Amino acid sequence: MKFAIQINEGPYQHQASDSAYFFTKAALDKGHEVFRVFFYHDGVDNASRLTTPPQDDRNVVERWAALAEQHDLDMVVCVAAAQRRGMVDEGEAKRNGKDATNIHPRFRISGLGQLVEAAIQAERLVVFGD
Repeated sequence: MKFAIQINEGPYQHQASDSAYFFTKAALDKGHEVFRVFFYHDGVDNASRLTTPPQDDRNVVERWAALAEQHDLDMVVCVAAAQRRGMVDEGEAKRNGKDATNIHPRFRISGLGQLVEAAIQAERLVVFGD
């Protein structure tokens, strides 16, 4: 089965990101395809390269990045939600006159069209979070 995953909650204030990660990992381990993982609303915080959890805690961002690297996942961060939360890549930083970036390199910023395309291409869109 081909899945698209949507994550609407941040990495440490809600179970949604952990649940999405374990669902995605299990689906891939069972041979299913994940067309795209789309981070929306507070879910864009899952893409911050500046996240530094304590050593005895899980690093949600690095966990997602490692899964993306292992399975060549398309990890998309909603541009509007990211900008509202101060999340920018090089292109958005330059376009908006910012002097720094904070998106992990395994993620990319794009628009809601990417979510629509994922929903069309996948057999199931699975949404985690409110």
